[in-house]
This record gives sequence, C-alpha cells and structure tokens, in this order.
Amino acid sequence: MSKPGLNLPASGYAIIVDGHVKAEFATRDGVEGGAQDLKRRFPMLQVEIYDAAAQAARHVSAP
Repeated sequence: MSKPGLNLPASGYAIIVDGHVKAEFATRDGVEGGAQDLKRRFPMLQVEIYDAAAQAARHVSAP
C-alpha cells in the first residue's frame, strides 16, 4: 500500500499517525508497542503500522 506524499521506509516498520509517518522501527515488537502506547494515550488518533517488507499498512485499534 503506497500512500501518496508519504516518505515510507524501505525496510523495517513505521507508525503512521493521521496520514503522517511519525516514527520508524527495526522490529515488529518495537512498532507494536509504540503504536499501542500511542493509541492508549490518544485514542482519537488514527494510527497505522506500515510493514516495508509487505508494503502494507494496517489500522491499530484501541486496546
């Protein structure tokens, strides 16, 4: 899934918040923890995790 205007990483993972790349991670555990923490603290945000290997993003639901 390639979103226009995003500077998506070529490898690893990224957190996308409201359509903007906010952080990059080398591991799945790191990005999962960061995204869940962000969603828990700010449930109104639209948070996605981008996987560069799969070239796909998925929505993060509130815990």
